[in-house]
Amino acid sequence: MKKVILFAAAILFGVAASAQSAKFAHVNYEELVTLSPAADSARAVLQKAQKEYIDEINVMQEEFKNKYQQYQQKASTWTASVRETKEKELADMNTRIQEFQQTAQSELQQLQNNKMAPVYQKAREVVTSLAKKGGYIYVFESTSLLYVDDTQSTDLTPSARKALGIPADRTLESLQAELQAQAQKMQQ
Repeated sequence: MKKVILFAAAILFGVAASAQSAKFAHVNYEELVTLSPAADSARAVLQKAQKEYIDEINVMQEEFKNKYQQYQQKASTWTASVRETKEKELADMNTRIQEFQQTAQSELQQLQNNKMAPVYQKAREVVTSLAKKGGYIYVFESTSLLYVDDTQSTDLTPSARKALGIPADRTLESLQAELQAQAQKMQQ
């Protein structure tokens, strides 16, 4: 019995000792992905494609509007069969516009997935590399943690930002301001 107690104590001591030497880190992964220069390139491609879709939808809607106005102005002078044909034409145009909008949305989502996948992969590779070099056994996503003791967990975000080429003065807030300025410029 004494041997079992000594054995259990040795195991507990070993587990406690290894837990004290375990190294933990955390990182703001979304910050890395969002602020990375590769994400800027992906956003530029997405914005260009989005603008092309919006322009095309605007042309289609303008054509629909003109035909609808023509219908309203002349409907009382047309025969029933002409009115029916024009109504069907308007309904078909409206359906095509809606289908195009759905297709555009789907294609933009697919394009975003394709363009952002390498950005996520690169950020993951950088974090993995830093974790291996630093001997960390776990790296947690800091935005999903309720509490982090900075004395026992290392923040890898600054090192990962540097490795990804993110300028030190670039923040999520400054990016948000850039994107808002771009959106306002596009609306003008």
